[in-house]
Amino acid sequence: MKDIKVVVFDCDGVLFDTIKANIAYYNQILDHFSKPGVTPEQFAYIHMHTVDNSLSFLFEDTETLEKAQAYRKKMTYLPFLKYMEMEPYLKPLLQKLRPKYKAAIATNRSDTINRLLVEYNLTEYFDLVVSAFDVARPKPYPDPLIKILEHFKIEPRQAIYVGDSELDEKAAREAEVIFVAYNNKSLKADFYINNLEELEAILVV
Repeated sequence: MKDIKVVVFDCDGVLFDTIKANIAYYNQILDHFSKPGVTPEQFAYIHMHTVDNSLSFLFEDTETLEKAQAYRKKMTYLPFLKYMEMEPYLKPLLQKLRPKYKAAIATNRSDTINRLLVEYNLTEYFDLVVSAFDVARPKPYPDPLIKILEHFKIEPRQAIYVGDSELDEKAAREAEVIFVAYNNKSLKADFYINNLEELEAILVV
């Protein structure tokens, strides 16, 4: 682990508990089109995937899907920020990472990630943020992590990625970066943690 230079985080489920926010967000869209709220099975999918993929999953016919896409682009994410719960040890950890490590985010969020970081005063802690907008293929493809490796000009094993889903696991495996499973022991990972404070022992900060 002495060669690690960059610590990369997923957003939903790692930096923040976003379950309530995501459910409220998609329920508003579904309600607008007189559809029932998100089911547990639907949430299992949308929790991991991009908003485009999630809407395609929720709205099967093309005409309604196009209307749903148009509607959500007019929405603001601000009303849903109050439902977000930041990981309690996030800021202390990010402060301790400096100056030894660079910090980055690889997320399947698109136009909401920057607003989220601004609202919680986290922007200054991250050297690079890669969203679904920034790559041709979001997770589970390795493109977001490869973009981070190229940006910092490092080798795969010089980065560590903290994620909580199968998509994170697959992306890390394909990019050949060290994977830390966050609060999910069903994943295949190099390390397992239940909270961000436990990452300190792995990184020795």
